[in-house]
Amino acid sequence: MSSDDHSEQHRPEIVVGLVATPPDHPAQVAARLAAELADRLAEQVNADVRWTVQQGWGDVSPRRDGGAEALLDDLARRRADENWDVAVCLTDLPLHTDRMPLVAQTSAQRRVAVVSLPALGLRQLRAVRTVVPDLVGRLLTDASDQRVPPADWEPAGLTSRVPAIGRMVGEGHTGELRYVASRLIGRVRLLTGMVRANRPGRALLGLSKLLVGVLGTAAFSLTTSTIWQVGDALGGLRLAVIMLLGLTALVAWLIVAHDLWEKPDRETPAELARMFNVGTILTLTLATAVSYVVLFAGTLLAAALLIDTSVLEQTLKRPVDVTDYLTLAWIISSLATVGGAIGSGLEDEETVRAAAYGYHPEPGGWKDQKDR
Repeated sequence: MSSDDHSEQHRPEIVVGLVATPPDHPAQVAARLAAELADRLAEQVNADVRWTVQQGWGDVSPRRDGGAEALLDDLARRRADENWDVAVCLTDLPLHTDRMPLVAQTSAQRRVAVVSLPALGLRQLRAVRTVVPDLVGRLLTDASDQRVPPADWEPAGLTSRVPAIGRMVGEGHTGELRYVASRLIGRVRLLTGMVRANRPGRALLGLSKLLVGVLGTAAFSLTTSTIWQVGDALGGLRLAVIMLLGLTALVAWLIVAHDLWEKPDRETPAELARMFNVGTILTLTLATAVSYVVLFAGTLLAAALLIDTSVLEQTLKRPVDVTDYLTLAWIISSLATVGGAIGSGLEDEETVRAAAYGYHPEPGGWKDQKDR
């Protein structure tokens, strides 16, 4: 055995548990963070110990009624069962404290911390690379762990390095700390983070059947000269209203037909249900807007290929240019979207329900650390 191996074995070991709950988007972030967390802890906290990072999954449907405290209690039990020194939970639940977005919360007594990924905004992985090592170091220091030399963790340390964190509240000497975002910008960042965590691209793929049907409706509408005349008679304002009504009808019908609306109950507080519903609406709106752009581009290309300028001039009884083809694609795309709202009930239930923020299907292909 080499001297390096011998010295490595005699270095004190600190085991950090990294739990993702639910095991969906948070698991993706946790997997990427775990691959580099030990090196970051050695660099930022203490290089004289062996850092061991163990991953685990939390519940597919984490507790909603107790907020961060419930997550910390569950995580503390998990930490004790797994014999971890400290544990950090990454969650996609939008947490609040005093009606302000909660970014992270630590408990030195329980030796655990929770991080709300949506509150970090769009660049969540970059933020957790900074936040998690700091939280682990603070937990060990506040818990008076002798394996980590005492460090002067400035209260404003994270607030200056992580834009999502507005300020820290709580008593530093007790180790019960909450990192909160600003009331206005923090809420905007929280909503964008929720859409990011909800993966609108997955919702877009879930609407693939609907998009194919709408494209077929648009192709048929191209052959109807009456629609050409209707589009020519309508002004830009009316066309915009028709487009917005079509997109709104599609989003509303998807929510109603597939029961995506989260209702407050004993387990889901009203504030959390509202946040879930806003996240679902924003995700579906973004997915349907992208679908509309694809539909518009496809309709415009088809119109340019199929409708000769002379034919369109004969129908409209005036010279035409490229704006007429744009108007034609606009009216047909909007009408086809309204028709697509009716056909959205044909979508696969599971793929559409994935767009609901509070819905997390049982994952496949992954196995929890504690089940191995």
